[in-house]
Amino acid sequence: MIEAQMTDWTRLRKELIGEGKKSPLPPEIKLPMLPKAVMEFSRKAEDPDTTPKELSKIIETDAGISCELLRMVNSSALGLRRKVSSIQQTITLLGIRTTKLFLVTTGLKQAMSTSDSKLINLPNFWSTNLERALMAREIAMLMKVDPDVAFSAAMLQDFLLPILSRESFDQYLQFTINQDSSPCLLSDYEYEQFTWNHCEAAAHVMLDWSFPDDLICTVYLHHEGLKLLTNEELGQTPATAVAVASLIPDPLRQNPEGLQELLKLNEIWPEFKLFELAEKIDQELREESTAAANYISLKNRLEKYEMLLANGSTF
Repeated sequence: MIEAQMTDWTRLRKELIGEGKKSPLPPEIKLPMLPKAVMEFSRKAEDPDTTPKELSKIIETDAGISCELLRMVNSSALGLRRKVSSIQQTITLLGIRTTKLFLVTTGLKQAMSTSDSKLINLPNFWSTNLERALMAREIAMLMKVDPDVAFSAAMLQDFLLPILSRESFDQYLQFTINQDSSPCLLSDYEYEQFTWNHCEAAAHVMLDWSFPDDLICTVYLHHEGLKLLTNEELGQTPATAVAVASLIPDPLRQNPEGLQELLKLNEIWPEFKLFELAEKIDQELREESTAAANYISLKNRLEKYEMLLANGSTF
């Protein structure tokens, strides 16, 4: 990939968060543990002499993750002509790096499954993440950059929010109330309240869990919005694809201008066909997740926007 040659992700990660020894999170916040199979796979995958057979045995110790991996590789999104029936086949087909990206994403989702929050409905939360991930992958392919990093980072970008909104409920509740009268970016509000935000905190946690530097940086930068498109170093990387996909509105209204920004991009980037992408992603979302049945997708929001325009109203 072009971005792998041009972007020194390790240097960038050190510039953004250093060596990760000074996590901004208060010590009383208890983080979930990644599944043992994911941690072992990540460590073993760093050994260049490791074989798909050896790695498959690690994954097979976790039935839930094994099933998810097989479901993903056989989904319509990959468009395989024949079904894959074993973990070893899957690793051989996807490659070790892509398999690792999928496993850390799935493992983290599994670890977060019990992180209840009064402010965040978890089925809607994961539907938003999946919708953004599908969009990030489409944008990455448009840009001819790594779609797997874009997909995984978009799925992971907000993984701390259920925990943070539970532990600091009053502050996050106040944010949702303020969005009606004084809208702002959630990341800016968090800095005012805590001197750190969920982007920075997530990057530190991911480094502690030995996630790849490109994934860490991309998650850290996900609230940078359209300005990454003109960034000399990062404009043609998965980080930009994720930052654009992050503009898709979510129930917390993290970016109150997100939809307007996407509509602006639709006007100035001919290849970025927002309405067509929203239609395609909505279909994939409904096929991939039963939890998305009652989810208000980007397609639904754009339909409402068009209806308002037809009636002479402003959005």
